[in-house]
Amino acid sequence: MKLSCLQENLSKGLGIVGRAVATRSTLPITQNVLIATEKSRLKLAATNLEIAISCWMGAKVEEEGAITVPARLFTDFVNSLPQDTIEMALSAKTKTLELKCARFSGRINGVDAQEFPPIPSIGDGITTKIDADALRSAIAQVVFAAAAEETRPVLTGVLTEFKSNTLTLAAADGFRLAVHKAPLAKPVAERIEVIVPARALGELQRLLADQEAPVEVTINPNKSQVLFRMKDVEIVSQLIQGNFPNYNQLIPERYSTRAEVNLAEFSKAAKTASIFAREGSAIVRLHVTPSDTKKATGKIVLAARAEEIGDNIGEIDAKIEGEESKIAFNSKYLADVLGVLNTERVALETTGPSSPGVIRPIGDENYIHVVMPMFVQW
Repeated sequence: MKLSCLQENLSKGLGIVGRAVATRSTLPITQNVLIATEKSRLKLAATNLEIAISCWMGAKVEEEGAITVPARLFTDFVNSLPQDTIEMALSAKTKTLELKCARFSGRINGVDAQEFPPIPSIGDGITTKIDADALRSAIAQVVFAAAAEETRPVLTGVLTEFKSNTLTLAAADGFRLAVHKAPLAKPVAERIEVIVPARALGELQRLLADQEAPVEVTINPNKSQVLFRMKDVEIVSQLIQGNFPNYNQLIPERYSTRAEVNLAEFSKAAKTASIFAREGSAIVRLHVTPSDTKKATGKIVLAARAEEIGDNIGEIDAKIEGEESKIAFNSKYLADVLGVLNTERVALETTGPSSPGVIRPIGDENYIHVVMPMFVQW
């Protein structure tokens, strides 16, 4: 293998695939990055056996070849080089990769590319397309609600449903539920439902920041893997097997109190309350009070207290429909959902202190968030 490419392109490519490099593994080769030539371009790939990321970049290829080298060492060395052309040459006998850039050079001992785990190739299956911005927004508003602990593996993933021309993402960790619907650019002929690991979608969200063209999504026939194909980048993920809870049963059908508030004011008040809440039991109390007269504005009072430290109270204006209501939330859960919304106003719907609260962005019917209450003494 003999080629040359720009340092900034190689550094960017390593940053893309580097998130799939295994940090701890019984298979040492997964801590390497694959460097290969493919159709007169340079290909980089990494996998931790759960997700695999590949990217391609322009290069001047003089001799074809492939090798794997330690990802961290290679990345740190490339990032330290000046922004100039990097020349790479592989010694087939010694498996040593030699790099030259300006007045710097280095030699890295590699491992034969044949020992690198094969990146799954998903050619057949159900394929659709979705706008990159729509997919990035959908992931951002859902993925944080997935469970972090492995006690129930299906909850560490995001239920991903393709039906006609709609993509539905749903995530729940037992304390909250987030559901987002987004339009597909290419309708599917049949309904399909799979569970994608939240981590894989988190990495995809990061990669979508630089994408403008629609993302192609392919699920293999036995529903064990999914491929997201973007411009010059592909990510393949194993799918989680199991039955996701029927999330529709978790969404309240009615409410007794609905409060509409300015999102920025609500978010600021919640963050302020969380300063005290985090020192205690992470509880933020919300007291929703309608106005005494038809012309006056109602209010929501947010309060938090940390025993032996102190407490705080914040108040925001609200347009309230229904009766007076009290409810308490985990401060982190409240801050999380308010932090991913992008409308001017938001609605909080409640039916009592022991029933789930529902948060909806006003003007956006495609998203709903349900938060379980915390039981407190009022």
